[in-house]
Amino acid sequence: MFRLNTSQLDIAYEDRLIVQNLNISIPEGQITALVGANGSGKSTILKTMARLMQPKAGSVLLDGKSIHKQSTREVAKQLAILPQNPTAPEGLTVAELVSYGRFPYQKGFGSLKAEDRRMVEWAIEATGMTTFHDRPIEQLSGGQRQRAWIAMALAQDTDILFLDEPTTFLDMAHQLEILQLLEELNAKAKRTIVMVVHDLNHASRYAHHMIAIKQGQAVACGSPEEVMTTDVLREVFSIEADIIQDPRTGVPLCLPYALAGNEAAPAGEERLREAVLQKVVQQAAAGS
Repeated sequence: MFRLNTSQLDIAYEDRLIVQNLNISIPEGQITALVGANGSGKSTILKTMARLMQPKAGSVLLDGKSIHKQSTREVAKQLAILPQNPTAPEGLTVAELVSYGRFPYQKGFGSLKAEDRRMVEWAIEATGMTTFHDRPIEQLSGGQRQRAWIAMALAQDTDILFLDEPTTFLDMAHQLEILQLLEELNAKAKRTIVMVVHDLNHASRYAHHMIAIKQGQAVACGSPEEVMTTDVLREVFSIEADIIQDPRTGVPLCLPYALAGNEAAPAGEERLREAVLQKVVQQAAAGS
């Protein structure tokens, strides 16, 4: 089922057309990953679908209605967005930041009501941030800080959550921490999650649905098995890659080995690549 889709969507920065005639649908209750090379238009598409940017032509439809013709407050009750590298005023605590997510439900500058406070506490608990409830944001680690921002988006109590590269600038452990949190939120809270993901293997591992973008166009849409193919990776990322099955999860894994269009590797290099590939599969199987 699809609650959110684009129809003949054009997006431009001034006179420069970035996205043209885009038609994509976001599956309800699933995690969708937008992937593509730098500058392909992923973040621009996400921002426009989240109503942060105005399209040049076409529509973003939420339940069949143009999202850009609905009031900001009404849209904010249905979807939340976490942009890249958000910043908070110095001294703001986790609880104070998360309370900002209740803005769509408040009138004027009134104090938080009982339901608002309940949602703030739930969001803090759901993201594992209870220990840091009164901690200033600037005193948190990168992963903790990102969890706090996700908690703010959750407190908004929307069915749809947009995230623009939520693991950017995080180390490997914190990347997994955030992705596993999103996976848990999707499974337990049934949130529809749409995120721009830089790492293809993270997208394949944590998303149910992938959309590969090249120059503002959707080249491939579907399950990781349908999108993570050698042909799609060659067209979208200009790379040659081996695709293997992760023995732990069964999802496809991408092992890039050359730029697309390069001459074929000499026989010795090809044999070495095959040996390395076989070793990777064996090691992954041994650890499963």
